[in-house]
Amino acid sequence: MLHVFTFNPFSENTYILVAESSREALLFDPGCYGKHECLQLQQWFEEHNIRPVRLLLTHAHIDHILGNAFVFEQYGLQPWLHEKDLADLQRLVAYAPVFGIEAEASPEPAGWLKHGETIEFGGKAIELREAPGHSAGSICFINHTDGYVIGGDVLFAGSIGRTDLPGGNLNTLLTSVREQLFSLPNDYTVYPGHGPATTIGDEKRHNPFFQ
Repeated sequence: MLHVFTFNPFSENTYILVAESSREALLFDPGCYGKHECLQLQQWFEEHNIRPVRLLLTHAHIDHILGNAFVFEQYGLQPWLHEKDLADLQRLVAYAPVFGIEAEASPEPAGWLKHGETIEFGGKAIELREAPGHSAGSICFINHTDGYVIGGDVLFAGSIGRTDLPGGNLNTLLTSVREQLFSLPNDYTVYPGHGPATTIGDEKRHNPFFQ
């Protein structure tokens, strides 16, 4: 089961993948901001008797990691991310005032995510693909069993991630999408970091950046 919350002033999508048999969960990009949103996430876990066991980041831009400190304090989980995004993780507190918000420092990483590795969870294998261009170390998580991608800010419905932030590069991002995502079957669903879900086929046919 995949569940989504939309959090914080940036309307960021936080994903939770639950293994039905164990009631354990992978938590992707916790964007919960402030006591209300953090409590909302906590209550959902409690009401459904679900225990998060690993914190995974598609990338470490501020809107995707605002809940890292809460997740660590509540569940003892440190984030896993690509090593190239470590600087973004560490500049969270200093960067927050640029957007008129406050943030607690993220815990240090538990380890690194690497292209080509797989995460075994709930009897399924999740493939990791590096897709830089929005950030230097963007990672897409691909569930081939269920046919979907948790893609962060790499590909959106009708658009792509911005490339004007540190580590961003338009040509690199376009190449990442073509090689890492458009190589997947057309019926795979893409769950992006913002906005509605889409499919690989729809974006191949209609995304203006690839026409």
